[in-house]
Amino acid sequence: MQQQIRRASRADLDVMIEWAAEEGWNPGLGDAGPFWAADPEGYWVADGEEGPVAAISLVRYNENYGFLGFYITRPDHRGRGIGQQLWQQAISAADRRIVGLDGVVAQQENYGRSGFAYAHANIRYGGIIDVVEPPGADLLEVAPVHMPLLVDYDRRFVPARREVFLREWLKSSDGRRSVLLLRDGAVAAYGTIRACRNGFKIGPLFSDTETGADLVFRKLAAGVNGSDVYLDIPEPNASAKALCDRYNLKPVFETARMYRGPDPGLPLARIYGITTFELG
Repeated sequence: MQQQIRRASRADLDVMIEWAAEEGWNPGLGDAGPFWAADPEGYWVADGEEGPVAAISLVRYNENYGFLGFYITRPDHRGRGIGQQLWQQAISAADRRIVGLDGVVAQQENYGRSGFAYAHANIRYGGIIDVVEPPGADLLEVAPVHMPLLVDYDRRFVPARREVFLREWLKSSDGRRSVLLLRDGAVAAYGTIRACRNGFKIGPLFSDTETGADLVFRKLAAGVNGSDVYLDIPEPNASAKALCDRYNLKPVFETARMYRGPDPGLPLARIYGITTFELG
């Protein structure tokens, strides 16, 4: 049955986030705004008789790269081909861009049939945190003056510059903080922690060294001691796993990072936490 597919409004995105929460994806409380700012035309819904029944997103960061997710059909409308119609809409909007996604392991074969190739696993670790905040004048709360440096630094770990996204993502608000490690006037690491439906997530967490990642992690996590903290790490990064083990975080969820088009070859050894939007 052909459904009415249309671009999602900002209000529709809030509905999609509620669906993600119902799926157990634990979205961040303030995540929608930055991703909407990055690409306000990158969301679609399929309407049923009483409103949206399925959704998908494709956040296009530039002319070369986009990230696909929020691929959700309401349980009472599954098995009717609605999701496939939305999938085709998003893939068409991608044009010739490299497209990434984080898919649940069970869907890898389906994504493969659509031209996506497995790159690596991402594993979500979580647990109750109790750490001591590290000292040091080189650990700073992110401020607007740092934005040019951070946009350049972030680009080393993501296939596109995310200036519009980061200007919103890095704003301090209730339950959201960002910290950078500044060495000799240059960014050596940075990360964000934000409140979610359950606990807090850290992401991104990028660092030139294992020591820098540990410092930023503790600086962020110490502010929520006694709460659950989650960190999504690329499985090939052994130092990121060691960080999780050090603070007694346990694996709770796994996704498959896949790309349509060339693997962008990200420096996984320096990616200690990915930016998540419950996209899998």
